[in-house]
Amino acid sequence: MSMPDNPITIMLLMAFWCGFAYLLLPEFIKKYWKLIAFFYIPLFAYFIYLRLFSGGLEPYLIIKEDFPFIIFFIPIPILIIVWIFEQWRWIQNLKSEKSQAELSLLRLQINPHFFFNTLNNLYALTIKQSEKAPEVILKLSDMMRYTIYEGEKEWVTLHDEIEYLENYIELHKIRYKKSVDIQFEKDIDTNLQIAPLLFIILLENAFKHGIETLTENAYIHMHLKEDEAYIYFEIENNFDPKEMSNSTGIGLKNLQKRLSLLYPKKHTLVIDKTINTYKTTLKILKHA
Repeated sequence: MSMPDNPITIMLLMAFWCGFAYLLLPEFIKKYWKLIAFFYIPLFAYFIYLRLFSGGLEPYLIIKEDFPFIIFFIPIPILIIVWIFEQWRWIQNLKSEKSQAELSLLRLQINPHFFFNTLNNLYALTIKQSEKAPEVILKLSDMMRYTIYEGEKEWVTLHDEIEYLENYIELHKIRYKKSVDIQFEKDIDTNLQIAPLLFIILLENAFKHGIETLTENAYIHMHLKEDEAYIYFEIENNFDPKEMSNSTGIGLKNLQKRLSLLYPKKHTLVIDKTINTYKTTLKILKHA
């Protein structure tokens, strides 16, 4: 035991610290035992070579003096870094799972009252035996399918998203007996991909807080366009100031939360409000 760097002592120390680490982090050691062996076995073999086969104790001590013998401590910080990385990845997975859970919940909150209102209108149309009833059923079916199935996807094409918005507009037109000016301009590649169900909340607000508060001269103007890096969705509507609520509503908060999860630091949402007009511009980074 009094021998300098006794190989048996070094081996026992290695076994002790590996065993101690196993008691503290058994799952980590089981998972990374190959990595531990990859570092320690060659290092121990190199130590044995220097200690026993390099020409005796004196040459070994000279080598040790010139190059402090810390090789057995080298794996320790490496393993600590791996362990820290494991904890970081675990936290990131938790955040990702939490974000996905929040997104699923937010998707469930998208315009449920619209579907209820449309079903009520459909009921009235069927009682009157209106020719519009089959059209309403078809469009409502398409919207529900899109919300349930396409809404769960990470990305959809702008073509599908535009079709969803147009179905929504047509269903509302069937409801109204008043004249409404609705314009939807598209200057964009409809094959571009985007997260689903982002624009519908802004369109829904334009109907709910705009057209439905006015008896005449109601309008909604939309423009979907692009530049080299971004997609822009602009929507403007007028409203009756006497009927306008000061509350931002759950829909807009829902959208802001979804954007922060789906496009962190890759979007802007600008709202311009005047006495009787409301304009929103959503700018989001193109999906590669």
